[in-house]
Amino acid sequence: MSPAMIEFFFDCSSPWTYLAFTRIEPLAAEFGARLAWRPFLVGGVFNSVNPSVYAAREHPVPAKQAYMRKDLQDWARSAGIRIQFPPSVFPVNSVKAMRGCLLLEAEGKLVEFARAVFAAYWGEDKDISQDAVLEDICAGLGIDPARFFAGVAEPAIKDRLRANTEELIRRGGFGSPTLFLDDDMYFGNDRLPLLREALVRLVKR
Repeated sequence: MSPAMIEFFFDCSSPWTYLAFTRIEPLAAEFGARLAWRPFLVGGVFNSVNPSVYAAREHPVPAKQAYMRKDLQDWARSAGIRIQFPPSVFPVNSVKAMRGCLLLEAEGKLVEFARAVFAAYWGEDKDISQDAVLEDICAGLGIDPARFFAGVAEPAIKDRLRANTEELIRRGGFGSPTLFLDDDMYFGNDRLPLLREALVRLVKR
């Protein structure tokens, strides 16, 4: 029996995705599952199929907003990470960061780059849309910034990010993080226990 495949569609501009990002590798390793990282642009998904996100931001429910912030901190404490919400710039343009994930995947640096981007934005309140911030992240990981910025401007990288975004929409996704176990979809950090149960069922077959 071939190993299960988990696809992790993600955008670093989401705090809930940061939480799931920290938890998905141990879960995949527990079951010997393959893990495919699928960077995409969540703004493109919102624009296409989930504009209710924008309406909720324009007309928030105070009690729900207060609980969401509390809930987020509870999850961050559980995961052992720092999340400042909202950051100074929110929402943020993550397009270069997400292209960077695709660019660095071939070098085996996607995970460490994405982790650094998540930490910079959510933990250190740095604007990841700014070249200077991405340049500092690259420097800290031993990535040549000039090569990075040239790479994320390549049409092939732009096309891959667009294709991932369009694929997620076709498959019924509407936000980040979205995970697939084969074609079985799970949305959100709090669905990881359900994904784990699905993996258990696969093992028992």
